[in-house]
Amino acid sequence: MDPIILAAGTALVEAMAADLWQQARAGVVALWRKVHPEKAEVIEGELAEVRSQILTARDQGDTDTEQALKGSWQIRLQQLLREDPSLAEELQQILDKVLTPVLAPAEQERVGSIVMKATARGHGRVYQAGRNQHINR
Repeated sequence: MDPIILAAGTALVEAMAADLWQQARAGVVALWRKVHPEKAEVIEGELAEVRSQILTARDQGDTDTEQALKGSWQIRLQQLLREDPSLAEELQQILDKVLTPVLAPAEQERVGSIVMKATARGHGRVYQAGRNQHINR
């Protein structure tokens, strides 16, 4: 799955639990309005339901439900971008300017994504890490 979709889906669900969740909802509804204007109101209602579900899950310490909600919205965003790939840049802007800023600093760190690509030729070795790496040879 595209890293922007993973990050946006995660940030969306995290933002639904934030105090400024209406801004997050409005940004995502605007995306749907461009591709499926007839579904915008339904999406808006579904996002309000996500807020209720995420708040309940957090109150109960239910991390599984929280992860499921993130996955569900990641899939929905992926489908939306498949229908209109030109929205990728706008989704990135919503992630950067709308979703991430409403999150607490600790939640902002969890939203980021790392994309690493490497190629080894012949018998070359590639070492990649998102954090510390110790190689004993």
